[in-house]
Amino acid sequence: MKTILNIIWLVLCGFWMFLGYLLAGVLLCITIIGIPFGLAAFRIGVYALWPFGYTVVDRRDAGSPSCVGNVLWLILAGWWLALGHITTGIALCITIIGIPLGIANFKLIPVSLMPFGKEIVRTDQPFTSY
Repeated sequence: MKTILNIIWLVLCGFWMFLGYLLAGVLLCITIIGIPFGLAAFRIGVYALWPFGYTVVDRRDAGSPSCVGNVLWLILAGWWLALGHITTGIALCITIIGIPLGIANFKLIPVSLMPFGKEIVRTDQPFTSY
């Protein structure tokens, strides 16, 4: 079932959201200071490309640098990536078949707003804290 949902997701909105994250990552990697933000955009972009079967968990060892990074991320790229998830989520929820995909889009909003201090893990493997 996860594979079918991922394929439908990829066609309807996953590829386009991935391109948004890819663009954000490339723009953020232009400067040396922006490279960690660009890498976060690439990491979330891959998750946005194929989200079913993965989940986001909080890292307990993330300290205050991740908080500062999240504030900068929110200003630089997070708000418009979250806006893309809101827009595509509402569009997908218009049809009954698209409702699970729209809900998945809404679940991506928190990680698109504040990606630092989060880890993307497979749902079929147990998560161990780092």
